[in-house]
Amino acid sequence: MTRSETHATSANLLVLHALRCAGAASPTRLQGVTGLDESDIESELIDLGAEGLVTRISGDMPCWLLTDTGRAADAERITDELASANARGAVEAAFDRFLVLNPELLDLCAAWQLRTVDGIVNANDHSDPAYDSRVLDLFADLDRRAAPVCAELSAALPRFGRYRDRLAGALDRAASGALEYVTDSTASYHTVWAELHEDLLATLGMRR
Repeated sequence: MTRSETHATSANLLVLHALRCAGAASPTRLQGVTGLDESDIESELIDLGAEGLVTRISGDMPCWLLTDTGRAADAERITDELASANARGAVEAAFDRFLVLNPELLDLCAAWQLRTVDGIVNANDHSDPAYDSRVLDLFADLDRRAAPVCAELSAALPRFGRYRDRLAGALDRAASGALEYVTDSTASYHTVWAELHEDLLATLGMRR
């Protein structure tokens, strides 16, 4: 039996934990986060709702979110998963390397959103393709250095593998002209990075 088979995360926990890391979300967004079929996600949400772990918010943009009980249940189940996989040491080591890269990611997001011209800071209106291209090149360089960290996490707990796919996908879309995939979409590089950061903290039982 391979490590992936031994420590595969159940669909139920994937959905629960996705809401922990991403916050309130629709089944469509949860599909992007987890990689599960949307019909399976809806089934899991119904089961989690019956347990009192999640609740549905209706309105123009209906979504699901954790209850307080759900947040506590997720913390317990994620801790149990980490222990059963004997993965704490590996995840902690990868988290340390992630934290080295995190300030650079934040600086790049600021460079993408703002520009300083003649000492004046303005919002980047993306009217200068050369400037945007330089920043995207820096994102690509950061992403190359983040890839081994993601690989270490995936080797420790296979559920972390989804982040590598999502980060690479966001950067590919941005490079193809969909600039919202840098910082301005729920599937943007910045959003996925922030979810990974939150996931690492939650998995290790740490606070920001």
